[in-house]
This record gives sequence, C-alpha cells and structure tokens, in this order.
Amino acid sequence: MKERIVVKIGSQILGRKDGMLDVTRMSALVDQIAELHKNNVEVILVSSGAVSSGKPEIKVKAKLDTVSARQLYSSIGQVKLINRYSDLFRQHNIICGQILVTKEDFATRRHYLNQRNCMSVMLDNKVIPVVNENDAISVDELMFTDNDELSGLVAAMMGAKRLVILSNIDGIYSDNPDNPEAYVFREIDAGKDDIENCVQSSKSATGRGGMVTKYNVARKAAEEGMEVIIANGRRENILVDLIKGKDVVSTRFKPSAKGATSVKKWIAHSEGFAKGEIHINKPATEALLGDKAVSLLPVGVTGITGNFEADDIVRIIGDSGKQVGIGRTAYSSDEAKEIIGKSNRKAIVHYDYLYIEK
Repeated sequence: MKERIVVKIGSQILGRKDGMLDVTRMSALVDQIAELHKNNVEVILVSSGAVSSGKPEIKVKAKLDTVSARQLYSSIGQVKLINRYSDLFRQHNIICGQILVTKEDFATRRHYLNQRNCMSVMLDNKVIPVVNENDAISVDELMFTDNDELSGLVAAMMGAKRLVILSNIDGIYSDNPDNPEAYVFREIDAGKDDIENCVQSSKSATGRGGMVTKYNVARKAAEEGMEVIIANGRRENILVDLIKGKDVVSTRFKPSAKGATSVKKWIAHSEGFAKGEIHINKPATEALLGDKAVSLLPVGVTGITGNFEADDIVRIIGDSGKQVGIGRTAYSSDEAKEIIGKSNRKAIVHYDYLYIEK
C-alpha cells in the first residue's frame, strides 16, 4: 500500500534575503520529493512563495494597501512559482499540477469533496498536486492564517499518514532558539504534554504565521491520528531522511491511536467557518465530554447566538463559557431557538457530525 504524505514548504525556505526565489533550495527539495515519488510515496506539496516570487518582478507607482499588494504580487508570482516547479519536476519525468484554494473552498461539504476528488484523481495518475492559497482573490476575512493551516486541512482531507512542515528552524524549542540553553522537543504527545508556554510567537519576515500556528495545526492533526513533523527545510536531504526514519533533529507529534472519520476531520478543521454558537448546560457539557459518543439534544441547550442555516458549522459552548466542540447543525438558528430545552426532539448536532475538543 502506498504511503501518502503532505509536505508544506514555507516562504522563509523558498525566499532569499534579497526577496528573490531561492531556486537552489527549491531544486534540492524537488529532488527529494521526486525520490520519494519514485519509491511509491504519494506526495502532496503545499507551497508558499507566490508573493515573494512576484514582488521583485514589478515596481508599483503608488503605495498599495496590504490586500492589494498580496493580490498583485501573488498573481504575478504564482505563474513564476508553478512554472519553476513544473520545470524542476519535468527533469525527473514527473508531472505536477496546480491547485489554488481559498478558505471558502473548505466551508461546505460539497466543495470539500470536490477538492478531495480532484487531488485523488491527480495522485491516481501519478501527478503531484502543488497547492497554494489563491491570494489573488482572497481578502482578510477569507484568508488562511498561513499555509500551515492550509496544509493541515489538506492532510486531513486526503487521509495523509504524515504531515511534514518545513520551517527555517529545527522544530519547537523549549525557549527562544537564540538562547544557547534552548533545546528542541523531539517528541510531543498532544494529548498529554502541555508546552504551549514554550511556543514562540515570532513571525518570519515573509510568512503570516509563526510557531504558534504550526503547533496548533500539528496538535489538531495528531489528535486525528496523523503523525506530524516540524523540521528544518534547509537541512540537506531532510525529507528523505525523515521518511526513512533516520534520527534527524526535529519535533514529532505522536499520532493519537483513536483517529477520526473523514467527516469529523472536516468538522475539526472548520472552526473558522462557524456561523453561530450553541450554548449548553452542565449535564449536556458533561455528557459530550464523557467517554461515550453522544449527540447534542435540544433539552441540553440554553441559548443560541448568530444566524445560521441547517447544515452550517456551529461552535458548542459549555456551561463554563468555554468552547467544547464544533459541529454541523441539523436546524437553522430560528428553528433551534424554538426547541431550546425541549425533550423528544431530534438532535441539534448528531454525534456523526460533532467534533469534541478534549
């Protein structure tokens, strides 16, 4: 059986200090992906770099706002980026294909399945998908935090065994990496280890996210049964060494043995698309957080906020005010308000469409 992995390459790996594309590093990573591909590993590549590729190509006459600048530079740079990937993969007799997405493409189950089918067809025909956010049409509220978030969504959607996030440092450190006493956490059990205070929130010059985003994406993916590795993309032969199981300095998130269904994986990554909130009482909170899989019934609901339709994503808020889960509602907000606290009614959120955050 083929192993399927998602590799995310950040803009800090592909960009040089002068803002130009680092073709040498890009070529080295493509060589490694090609080697994996030829050894029966299905690779989906999530690659940043469109904005940094496009910026040196044009001099604007007037200062642009942030969104307009991203749209202009990415529209120019994405052409350059995918052409470079195409040329590099072609040297290995491998075909790659471009997939550009926005956050909205993950908001509905139908779009989600259409994307999954597209990538599945590509992989079945030995085509490497190269995925990036469509910055040319994205605006602030529709943008991913960064491509770390996108890579987590893609990995969950495609049932990947591993997600490899390549950064410009070796992994998650116990303190600021500049501190000589700081060390890399080699393995993290997302269900037990509490290291959030150690995670640095510093951002790269070209990326939008940081180690906080990487940690959150990795933790959620690991809870869904996926192995996640954060490693330094500038280390020679890093990808091949990791997949071969060599002892490379990196941070590995231990996958949960429980895993999750494809529907629950979609819901788990859909918090950013939530249209409203369902507030519940203490007995309902305890039931949802218990060991048994249960549905959310109207009798346990105390309040509804927001405007949503049936099948929309909603947040589930426990009696303490803390979010306990995310789900797909069977009712509109108006219908849900009419049955608050009532018994003998069908579930507001069925357990098949409910992701509980434990």
